[in-house]
Formats: sequence, structure tokens, C-alpha cells
Amino acid sequence: MNLKILIFTHKFFPDIGGLETNAEILAKSFIKAGHQVRLVTWSQASAPSEFSFKVIRNPSFIQLLFAHKWADVVFENNPCLRMSWLNIFFNRPAVVALNTWVQRMNGQMAIQDHLKIFFLKRASTVIAVSNAVRKKSWPLAVVINNPYNDVLFRIIPDINKTIDFVFLGRLVSDKGANLAVEAMKYFPDRRLTIIGDGIELSTLKNLVAHLNLTTRVHFAGSLTGNDLAQCLNMHKYILIPSVWEEPFGTVVLEGMACGCLPIASNGGGLPDAVGKAGILFNRGDLNSLVNEINKITSNPAYELQLRQNAVDHLQAHRPQILAQQYLSILKNAVSLVN
Repeated sequence: MNLKILIFTHKFFPDIGGLETNAEILAKSFIKAGHQVRLVTWSQASAPSEFSFKVIRNPSFIQLLFAHKWADVVFENNPCLRMSWLNIFFNRPAVVALNTWVQRMNGQMAIQDHLKIFFLKRASTVIAVSNAVRKKSWPLAVVINNPYNDVLFRIIPDINKTIDFVFLGRLVSDKGANLAVEAMKYFPDRRLTIIGDGIELSTLKNLVAHLNLTTRVHFAGSLTGNDLAQCLNMHKYILIPSVWEEPFGTVVLEGMACGCLPIASNGGGLPDAVGKAGILFNRGDLNSLVNEINKITSNPAYELQLRQNAVDHLQAHRPQILAQQYLSILKNAVSLVN
């Protein structure tokens, strides 16, 4: 069955984030599997970008109308009511992936969240990217974890792991980069690289100076593509100390694929992302983070076992594996109306 798959995603390339990455990986995988794809997004690009599928940016009403008319099935990469509401009239089978919580940051439900819940009831299938998202947002959802870019993120030969720890993410308070910095006080012989940018950059630099860590904490700025993969390959461990409950945490897989053992907080979907190939500490607890770092760095046999577990864990999150799970659901949704 060759499908015409219409993907809605609020954000897409050139924006950077888990939502954008997930949309691109799935779209490419659907094309590779022999299906047709059109992707609609609000993200705009200053220059044309080359993809193997049609990308419609900042769509007009007419463009949305014709996109729905073209499609066999609608896939929302997170609820996209401003783009998908027209499906009320076309009644195409719809599959919705929950990439994050259906609620505000403070845990409250706003009007738009109640609308999302209403429209989720019309979906053929709802997919949650982690067990945590399923339990909190839609208990009947099917859980399919996020894939990672296995072409870009890989072990690169001849790059030595000369640096201990790396943090990768937006430099905002929710991501907990300050915990990674503060943990370095307890490990005087180890170094930390911080990859990313954000409003907390100056605050973090002041913290590093205050703790006299300027020779051991390096700010690498924002890195993408091969530069990012090469930098990750230089590190032994990746710290994911998020204070916010991450819905999943694709950064765990990206670091793991580059040979970094993940040490992550235990909130939200991060346990799903880590699996049995890394260790967890109590979210927001510096002492717990330090204890877990000590545990892993002082036990080579335990570390080796976790690194061996990473092989199967990464295999289960390759794009072609997870795309087939998505395609099975999309095909089933179409077959139910035919």
C-alpha cells in the first residue's frame, strides 16, 4: 500500500530541536519506504532547502485545503490544530504523536490544551513518545520512542575520548546545566564541555568563574552536523541533568551513539531514553548526581556492561525500525476507512 502521508509539524528545519528532528527523520524514512510525503510547517527558511519531499511553509488556507484533499492519511507530529482543523470536513484518517505533555509548563490545562484533548478523541491512533507522556497525557496511547539520526551520530574512528563530561542542550534553567557545572567541584581532575546557547549563558559563565572552574569547563557554543558529532566523540559521558521532566530526550541517544555513556535525571521520559544503557539520578539533586558519577567512574565492569547494553538499545531506536512501527499504524488507520 503506497500512502500519501500529510505531516503537520509546528516547527521544522532550520529550527533545531527534538520535534524538528523527529519530523525530518520520519519523513525521510517514509519516503525511503516508498511512500509520498508532504510536510506542512510554520517554520520559515531564509533560503530554499533541499528535501526529498515537498515542504510547505507558513501555509495559506488554500494550501491547507489542497494538502488535505491530496492526503490519504494525516500525521500530526504533536497536535497541530491550526493546520489540522480542516480535516473535520475531509475526514481523512488521522494519527497524532504526542511529543510533549498536553498541559502548560506549570501543569495547568489551558483552553488550547482542552481543545487538543477534544481533537485527540477523533484520531485513529494516538502515539506517545514515552511511557511518561502516555500515563500523564493519554493513557490509551501506543508508545513509540523517538528515533535518532544514525547517519550523523556514530562512533568516528581515530577520535580519542580525551574529555570526561559533555552537556548538550539549550542553556535555560529547565535543562539543569548549572548542576553539571556544580558537580565538577567534586571531581578536580575531570573536565566538562558545554554545547549550546541560551539565556543562561552569562549566568553559567559567572558560576564557572565563581567556582574557579574556568580551566576545566569549556563553552563550545552551538554546534550542529558533523561538528557536533565530532565533539561528542571526544567525550566519555554525557550529562542530562534536566530539572524539567523531559517528554523523552533524543539527546541521550545522540550522545550514546557517539560513545558517551548517559548520566541523566530520572524525570519524565528520560528513563525510556536511557533504558539499560546508562544511569539515572534524582532530578534536581546535586548530591545524587555526584554519587552516581562516582558509582560509574569507580566501577569499570559496571560501565562496560552499560556500554555493551547500548548496542541493542540504539538498534531499537534506528529510524528504519521506528518508522516501520509508525507506518504500520498509518496503514491500519487507512484500512479502517476503506
